Amino acid sequence: MIQVLPVEGLPEIREGDDLAALIAERAELADGDVLVVAQKAVSKSEGRVVRLADVEPSDDARELAAGEDPRRLQVILDEAVRLVRTRPPLVIAETRHGFVCASAGVDSSNAPEAETVVLLPEDPDASAQRLRDGLRELTGSVIGVILSDSFGRAWRQGTTGVAIGLAGIRPLLDLTGVRDSAGYELHATVIAVADELAGAAELVMGKTDGVPAAIIRGYDARGDGSARDLVIPAERDLFR
Repeated sequence: MIQVLPVEGLPEIREGDDLAALIAERAELADGDVLVVAQKAVSKSEGRVVRLADVEPSDDARELAAGEDPRRLQVILDEAVRLVRTRPPLVIAETRHGFVCASAGVDSSNAPEAETVVLLPEDPDASAQRLRDGLRELTGSVIGVILSDSFGRAWRQGTTGVAIGLAGIRPLLDLTGVRDSAGYELHATVIAVADELAGAAELVMGKTDGVPAAIIRGYDARGDGSARDLVIPAERDLFR
């Protein structure tokens, strides 16, 4: 049986907070658990917050803003390595991590205070590994960690949780060569395990409930890999 358990009672995360210690105080972890943590909690603890008062917008940012705050658009441009599509003020961009998402991951929701925006972690996989190591030291439990964020998807309405960083997790399950119940051999079936776990955790975390972490228990996701493994290679991207 798979369980998805919210980690409740976490305070508002601030720069410099020991996120591993805060979670260890409020969660009973067991070997094999998967801890899913909202990217924003990690970013805030790492100081990945920009004050808009410190931003001087460029002409490009003003043009893209279309009446919205051009300082926010400037932060998006600073975080992007490629603009994929724009319909001002909407920007779909590729980040330096390789993720293609709205606003290059720059977000005003759940920011620590007004007139600030939160950025993605510099290295989400490294952030996940630090959190995993810290929790192992504090609790003795060997777990997997996923940093999740909410992404839209091509051809589909709405957003869902996806893995943007991970440690101790097998990101993909390749079923190529496996035969189904009718004997058909699968030729191109690869399951995005880490994204599915991130999406499941979001059901108990919510966007406005103040629950930035959840434990998934009962599913063996142990393995190695990187969240970058979930990004489709450029040579296979039909929409690039």
